Amino acid sequence: MTTDKPYCPPKPYSLWAVPALFRTLWRGEGNLLELLPAAAYKFKVGNLGISRRSTVLFNDPELVSHILRDPDEIFPKSDLMVSAVEPLIGQSIFVTDGEKWRKQRAMVDPAFSMMRISHAFNQMQAAVHDHEIELERRAQTGEEFSLDQAMGQLTADIICRAVFSTSLDSNIAHDVFEDFNIFERHVAQTDIMHMITAPAWSNPPQKPEVLDACARIRQHLGTLVDTHLDPNSNYNDIASEVVAARDKETNQPFTRDELIDQLGVFFLAGHETTASVLTWVFYILAAQPNLVKQLRNEIDNVVGTGEVEFAHIKRLPLVRAVFRETLRLYPPITFIPRVALRNAKVGPRKLRRGALVMIAPWTLHRHKLYWKDPHIFRPERFLSELADQIPGAYIPFGQGNHTCVGAGFAQAESALIISKLIRRFDFVMTNTEPVRPAARLTTRPVKQITYKVKYHR
Repeated sequence: MTTDKPYCPPKPYSLWAVPALFRTLWRGEGNLLELLPAAAYKFKVGNLGISRRSTVLFNDPELVSHILRDPDEIFPKSDLMVSAVEPLIGQSIFVTDGEKWRKQRAMVDPAFSMMRISHAFNQMQAAVHDHEIELERRAQTGEEFSLDQAMGQLTADIICRAVFSTSLDSNIAHDVFEDFNIFERHVAQTDIMHMITAPAWSNPPQKPEVLDACARIRQHLGTLVDTHLDPNSNYNDIASEVVAARDKETNQPFTRDELIDQLGVFFLAGHETTASVLTWVFYILAAQPNLVKQLRNEIDNVVGTGEVEFAHIKRLPLVRAVFRETLRLYPPITFIPRVALRNAKVGPRKLRRGALVMIAPWTLHRHKLYWKDPHIFRPERFLSELADQIPGAYIPFGQGNHTCVGAGFAQAESALIISKLIRRFDFVMTNTEPVRPAARLTTRPVKQITYKVKYHR
């Protein structure tokens, strides 16, 4: 495989802990990535600055696995994360733990079978086809557009078809993108001073604009849910399975609000995380013309000029390697925060009750102990069974009981989107200022990246 010269895509310039804190506060963007000190890419266990409740980052794959498996149930999801997303997805499986999570998971398990790729691939193809028509229009007019928004609308349409058996109106997709943008930028989880000064379980109040954005998103989801509550409806999709679910002990279904919570997880997690990584995929490919040529050669050799089918995906190793390497450098879930329910010891480290236990796919995936040239984009890492990675050092979909159930769905969806779009269009970035990554709820550029598209053929 031949590529362009070694390419290091955007990353924060690492500083010592105190200067990093002042930089983040001065910029006022709530960007948790820029809080990471230079040492965070080198140590196995260490403090993240100084705070009232103690914040400890774990970069040891074995200890990370123990925390995420949590056999003693003492490291539930962080109170900061729970309070941040609760206005959006309530007490859903994304935020619950323990017995409550197990009950909810048992109820929604049948719906996970509807996430099987062979069942959903035709819906993916239809949504990508519609997106190609929109890109054709933009290629003809020379219209600039936000890559972030385009990927968000496409993946939202795909997951809407899979969950609710309907395409997503483009105006609603635009509204959901804008409201989720407001949510990510202003949610209290990114309030740096609160993280430093507040005690554990202090439940920071959310800003009115955040609550309003959440209410609008939930209203859109409620409209979709209502189509499946009609007793005369005859759907065979994820939503219908969740509507039909019953608690094994009480035989009670989810209430309407609970349905919005649970289906909101499928909808929002199912599109926002994939949109995040695809934004970075097309950004990187725009800067790697030789790699684009290789991708097009692979797609032409495997697919020809016809439709990209499910059977083709496994025969596109370079396409899948580009996606996996982008996931390494820009994991959508940048941080996986947990909280210590009681005093505990993990490996050599003692933790006091209320400590914020941080696992960061971002630092694990860029750690100098586990990766050669950790900040360099090298998709060939994933072209061999002997990929230069340490077990447990690559966790873009999490680990343990809470591993993302949509991982296979996301990988097939992304391979399809990359293959379909890159063989037909050249993406030309029109931004003039440097692109900086930000960690909010997902890994996104600080400012949206604007592009034009041109026909390749």
